Amino acid sequence: MAGAYDDRDGKIWMDGELVDWRGANVHLLTHALHYASSVFEGERAYNGKIFKSREHSERLHFSANQLDFEIPYSVDEIEAAKQQVLEVNGLTDAYVRAVAWRGAGEDMGVASAKNPVRLAIASWEWGNYYGDAKYKGAKLDIAKWKRPSPETIPCHAKAAGLYMICTLSKHAAEAKGCSDAMMYDYRGYVAEATGANLFFVKDGEVHTPKPDCFLNGITRQTVIGMLQDRQIPVHERHIMPEELDSFEQCWLTGTAAEVTPVGQIGDWTFEVGDLAKEMVNSYEALVRS
Repeated sequence: MAGAYDDRDGKIWMDGELVDWRGANVHLLTHALHYASSVFEGERAYNGKIFKSREHSERLHFSANQLDFEIPYSVDEIEAAKQQVLEVNGLTDAYVRAVAWRGAGEDMGVASAKNPVRLAIASWEWGNYYGDAKYKGAKLDIAKWKRPSPETIPCHAKAAGLYMICTLSKHAAEAKGCSDAMMYDYRGYVAEATGANLFFVKDGEVHTPKPDCFLNGITRQTVIGMLQDRQIPVHERHIMPEELDSFEQCWLTGTAAEVTPVGQIGDWTFEVGDLAKEMVNSYEALVRS
């Protein structure tokens, strides 16, 4: 499947029905388009099976609740719909996007309690999120935008509006020839990349930012479990920028990113070392097991 995302063959599940890809449209006055009342999940299928599928569906419901709306489909119904989308499009290795949003209705202002909640699921083939950086090590810029305080946003929801500063940061990074950008949080601690969590290695131990103001990714949690199974100490803590000079290795985790080594962040450089390579290969083996 190739071409612009609104001009492809295939089917998209939308509000309980399979519709033609090009016909999966919403009205201009959809509330989410104006006020970001939208949540989503990014998932990957391997050999026809979506990795951690139910956890993603459960988080979609959690995110919707954080934005004060209820998805009118149960986790079981979402699970069945995702599988249906894969099968009807003949996909086995694919990316899956589920998105729920407040649609067009009687309200057209900040308040939208009268508007229907809608749900759609699409799937397509998608290769390495960072291209050959998965093997060579990604290069990251340092974003000027910071992850906000939990007092200002529903920071643990996977909500569309929270990615506005991520888009700005990634565009700026790409303009400098980088794959992505590292973001600090509102206190100045190292936080995450624009769509992936960060891990660092020092003296055989792993350090990762504490997710107290950003998303605690499902892939992040998976990789922590893999490290703990190997008896490798993992420190979830606040990390100051000046500590980056002391770390030997670094990698990113995310459903789209999977496990991707990092070779450079700003002026800091990292080795694409044995542990980073091991986590890339071990994660690949896990999702296909």
